[in-house]
Amino acid sequence: MKVVIIGGGEVGFHVAKALSEIDYDITVIDIDPDKCRRASENLDVIVVEGDGASPKTLIEANVGNAHYVLCLTRVDEVNLIASQQAHELGADKIIARLRNQQYTAKNSIIRPEKFGVDVVIHPEKAACEEIIRLVHHPYAVQAMEFEGGRLIMLGINISKATLDITGTSLSKLVKLVAYKAQFRFGVVAVLRGQDTIVPQADFAFQDGDIAYFIVKSTDVGELMTFLGREVNEVKRVMIIGGSKMGRSLAKALPNEDINVRLVDYNKPKAAHISHKLDDSMIIYGDGTDIEFLKSENIQDVDSLIAVTENEKTNLIAGLLANHLGAKQNIMHVVTTQYIRTIQEIGVGAVISKNLSTVNAILRELHSDVSEIHTITFDEIDVDVMEFQPDVDCLVTKKPIKELDFPKDSIVGMINHHGKIQIPHGNSKLSADDTVLVFTKPHSINKLKKMFDA
Repeated sequence: MKVVIIGGGEVGFHVAKALSEIDYDITVIDIDPDKCRRASENLDVIVVEGDGASPKTLIEANVGNAHYVLCLTRVDEVNLIASQQAHELGADKIIARLRNQQYTAKNSIIRPEKFGVDVVIHPEKAACEEIIRLVHHPYAVQAMEFEGGRLIMLGINISKATLDITGTSLSKLVKLVAYKAQFRFGVVAVLRGQDTIVPQADFAFQDGDIAYFIVKSTDVGELMTFLGREVNEVKRVMIIGGSKMGRSLAKALPNEDINVRLVDYNKPKAAHISHKLDDSMIIYGDGTDIEFLKSENIQDVDSLIAVTENEKTNLIAGLLANHLGAKQNIMHVVTTQYIRTIQEIGVGAVISKNLSTVNAILRELHSDVSEIHTITFDEIDVDVMEFQPDVDCLVTKKPIKELDFPKDSIVGMINHHGKIQIPHGNSKLSADDTVLVFTKPHSINKLKKMFDA
């Protein structure tokens, strides 16, 4: 499948990286020589240096033969013009990244479909959806739903302060839970320092690990009880930053049970926002001022969300809130390299709208093919592949524990005729199943061969 990516920034680079790992024919277009050099030196892609909205550049990149064109520059207008040009040249399907959500409003004068856009991805909207999931799971540093919300992956800090499960093999823990609590869970990845481990049966946790559990949504409470974590509902939320994300969250989160305060250091901006939002309290103040945070009783805040336009401000606000007693801290960053380090420090959850956008694009891009690279967790270097085994393929012939699976791959879920289950070593796959496999990127090709007849 031929994919042309217009825009080689953070989003374009990570999309190209994920797709190139599964043998897509990728062309990246960017006007910036440094971004072109980065893509050329680090990815197995064709790079075209030039203006992505120029017909000459698009013709050079052979856009007319592309199955997908992804318009991912930072400028909405460039993405719209590039989309129109690609549509005129004959590209099959066009996905555009648009920051301005007014383009897709019902009363919008300019409609993306008039420019040939088939699918619109809003970066801030994708990140807000991820933040809202975390607010509903305050014990986690990452939360991602699968199978229409029936299955969830939760990143949990392993600490002796709650339940000391260090030193006990994973197989013993799983059997213990299955016997005592009558439910199953899996661990699909563990972040230990800067290293990602896909755990096998003999794996043992260490204090400070971040474990990525996969569990049915109905069993989350049981899992938290087993881990010694309190499952408290979030009732008091403080948002630092009246950015587009901050305003969207302040509009989406308030309900009968959740009280929301939005803080912004710009007084005229705070006043303007207060006239636009009825259900949230708008406060003029500095989210990095210790005395201000204390005056707002930060120790009683269930969830602190730092989403200003400055990522360093967000990190400082999160660090201070964690130190002063806020129960959950969520920080937005643009620099994706920060994510692992902040998670290792253990001050809270870190969100990047760039990675949220990447995942939204990948889900959309592969939603109509049988073998789906569902999502990429670039921050932990693990991808999720969705497979449907071919009849008589290798994986249907033996139980999972007897298969020669790559050591850094694990089956996280089996969906058999709509019924989902967390697999164990004796589970056996069939051609009627849909399977989620969590894997390091370099093992993807081997997995594809195992699921093909």
